[in-house]
Amino acid sequence: MLALIQNCSMPLARAVRPPSRTQVQPYLTSKVCASLSPRTDSQSQVLLGLSEKELQQLALNFGQEAYRGKQLYHFLYQRKLREIKDFTQLSQGFRNTLEDAGWKVGRSPIFETVTAADGTVKLLLKLEDNRLIETVGIPVMDNTGLSRLTACVSSQVGCPLRCSFCATGKGGFSRNLQRHEIVEQVLAIEEVFKHRVSNVVFMGMGEPMLNLKAVLEAHRCLNKDVQIGQRMITISTVGVPNTIKRLASHKLQSTLAVSLHAPNQKLRETIVPSAKSYPLDALMLDCREYFQQTSRRVSFEYALLAGVNDSVAHAAELAELLHGSSSGYHVNLIPFNPIEDSEYKRPSKRAVLAFSGALEAAKITVSVRHTRGLDANAACGQLRNKFQKTPLVTDPLNLQ
Repeated sequence: MLALIQNCSMPLARAVRPPSRTQVQPYLTSKVCASLSPRTDSQSQVLLGLSEKELQQLALNFGQEAYRGKQLYHFLYQRKLREIKDFTQLSQGFRNTLEDAGWKVGRSPIFETVTAADGTVKLLLKLEDNRLIETVGIPVMDNTGLSRLTACVSSQVGCPLRCSFCATGKGGFSRNLQRHEIVEQVLAIEEVFKHRVSNVVFMGMGEPMLNLKAVLEAHRCLNKDVQIGQRMITISTVGVPNTIKRLASHKLQSTLAVSLHAPNQKLRETIVPSAKSYPLDALMLDCREYFQQTSRRVSFEYALLAGVNDSVAHAAELAELLHGSSSGYHVNLIPFNPIEDSEYKRPSKRAVLAFSGALEAAKITVSVRHTRGLDANAACGQLRNKFQKTPLVTDPLNLQ
């Protein structure tokens, strides 16, 4: 396993010069700061995540022509530059004015890079508040080279749900990620691989449905601006009451992946503590309504834990649950990936095949996830970096 630590420094302060034009036109949307006043909201002062229309309006606010906003859009999403100082086709005055007003691109330095033997890369990004998040790049090669590149992105710093088999929850929870902090993970993966990301899965650190507003904003940006098709994006959840209905109302063409991990409520509560507040019957009803509203089949994730939920009897019970409660489904089996301080064990290959065979015999569409990045602790359920067994920064007054 190869580990590469990259040290990054903050840019030096720059002299402030007046803008090339002094007339500031009124701003028409609340999403972008309307004046040159000092920064008051970190989200509103970040360029990454803004649409082309919003960037055009921002340029107008600074007394620039609208086409300057199109240039900003090009620098962010085509050239994918990290610093405003590198937007060299803009005048020095406009660049200085943007920075003086508190604007920034919204890209974080890479704190550490770990590469697994199979080519999977795990990045630790150091956010502005010094918290660390992990994102994973998973390449698929064919005879012509890299054919598919998947970015597994985080939606929170840590996770508050504490699923018993997952390392992330054991590392604690700090806060939700902002829109740009999600989008930048995809750009960082592209930067490392020097290749476009083709697929995005919200299966990294955190529960996306607990940060649904920012996840949907990032989804829009990844689809419309970074140009990743909706059907190439998957949003995963262990189940949060009322959120699947909210997601369905947006009628996305992306995949919803629901982490079941058990075929009955009693067993599920021992594996997923948050299931106590979201009964399995209610979850399955919401999944059925999601399919009816979106015509998109639900993918059910099932982590196989040796001697806990991996018997043929469990498979038969799962098939009965799916036939009785849902339609348009697919089961993705995930053999447990070992983590530190866990009592769970990875099932044998024979047990995995017997479980999948029992589902297939019951007319359930099933696949077994091929483990990637295991030796880099980058596989499913392993995302807890060594610096964050407790969060790097803990501020209980600002947990979201």
